Amino acid sequence: MPTDPATVVNNLLQRDPSIIAAALVQGRDTILYSTDNWDVSADISRVISSWNSLTAQFIMISGVKYSVLQCTSERLVATSIRGEGHILGAKDEEHKLIIYLEPDGEPMGATMDTARALSQLSSKQTYMDGNAQLGGASKPSASVGANIDPQLKGEVQSFLEWIKDSEGLSGYINYYLQQNNTSIISELSKIYAELRQIFGV
Repeated sequence: MPTDPATVVNNLLQRDPSIIAAALVQGRDTILYSTDNWDVSADISRVISSWNSLTAQFIMISGVKYSVLQCTSERLVATSIRGEGHILGAKDEEHKLIIYLEPDGEPMGATMDTARALSQLSSKQTYMDGNAQLGGASKPSASVGANIDPQLKGEVQSFLEWIKDSEGLSGYINYYLQQNNTSIISELSKIYAELRQIFGV
């Protein structure tokens, strides 16, 4: 059941305090809800047009240029190379939820939180619902699925889609390698070693 935009956006901001502002858009430029601290009305149609093209190299909001790291039919991730923050977006057939994330915010987690918030607004079944892609689930699978938190299952599925996407995980890694960001590269190296240990490879 859809929730009202103000509630969804305010819950999102409470869940991740590094999300500074948000705007919910319908169509190309109809702003259904926006936080008081962010007026994107002058830029929104160009941002949505760039997002829809799936080939955008950058977007501009409030005079700030953000380099696009990921642009898919469901997700937009852009960052200011001058350290002025990040623009993240989640999109479904009905709405687009765009957020402004502070420079020190974690884009991956905020992207997932944004996609989850968007799914609360949809009057249709969310694209992150695992059952939609599993086909005819057998009876044991259904009983196992009943014990799994649907929100957690949605997060895992969204994360897997992000990993598979050529502009997802590999896009982030390539970006930070090009930036020669030693702290991020070091953390990625630790995570990679842990994953190899977990899966025994």
